[in-house]
Amino acid sequence: MPAAMPAPAAAPLREAVRRHYLMCRPEHFAVTYAINPWMDPAAGASAELAVAQWESLREAYAALGHQVSLIDPIEGLPDMVFAANGALVVGGRVYGARFTHAERAAEGPAYADWLRGNGFPDVLEPAFTNEGEGDFLTLDHVILAGTGFRTEISAHQEAQEFLGRPVVTLRLVDPRFYHLDTALFPLGGDNVAYYPGAFSPGSRAVLERLFPHAVIADEADAAVLGLNAVCDGRNVVINAEAAGLIKLLDEHGYEPVPVDLSELRKAGGGPKCCTLELRA
Repeated sequence: MPAAMPAPAAAPLREAVRRHYLMCRPEHFAVTYAINPWMDPAAGASAELAVAQWESLREAYAALGHQVSLIDPIEGLPDMVFAANGALVVGGRVYGARFTHAERAAEGPAYADWLRGNGFPDVLEPAFTNEGEGDFLTLDHVILAGTGFRTEISAHQEAQEFLGRPVVTLRLVDPRFYHLDTALFPLGGDNVAYYPGAFSPGSRAVLERLFPHAVIADEADAAVLGLNAVCDGRNVVINAEAAGLIKLLDEHGYEPVPVDLSELRKAGGGPKCCTLELRA
């Protein structure tokens, strides 16, 4: 009699952690300039549709039990909706943003002022170019930091000294994935999901060493910004078009929460771009 096949291993039980997010309603959203490969001013964009999709994202966070604070949008800053770029907040300390492109330069001070006035007085005005959580992603014991297109390596060192957390540099090589948060997202604890093709060979080797059990996305899902996602340890708020990655996350025991942010993607943004985590 043949031996019985072993039962498939059950996915581990994931635990959600309540988060505090800062968001900015895209009342002035538009694509009037091109500072990344996703942006095409000739194609236009609808602020009305962007607001409707953004409201669905905010409602998804509320339904999951997360706290959402709002910063007032500023006319003339159409990309201010991408709150993740406004700062890095860890342990109640704020490492401010210093944008690469002049079109977004005023966003850094706007976010720093809001944070100072809302319980985060310890703000460092950066000496080096960095775009906040666009290129800094925080795990339990380490901060992953992107470079190659926007954020200077010197900013990685500056953030480490200010925040007292180890920072690991990762080099991005595909211009479609110009920020780290377009190619990788933390899954809670000490694991990540990422697209290997976005990274240099050395950085891929670092990721393989640090995260041997990572969820690996393919190019099709990365190309719809499926990795610009937000995970609370259990639930993953993710672009609905990333069907393969959604299935993979489900198989790993996560709860995908698909959202449609296709209008905001015209400027290169997804759920994570719209979400700055406020870590007290």
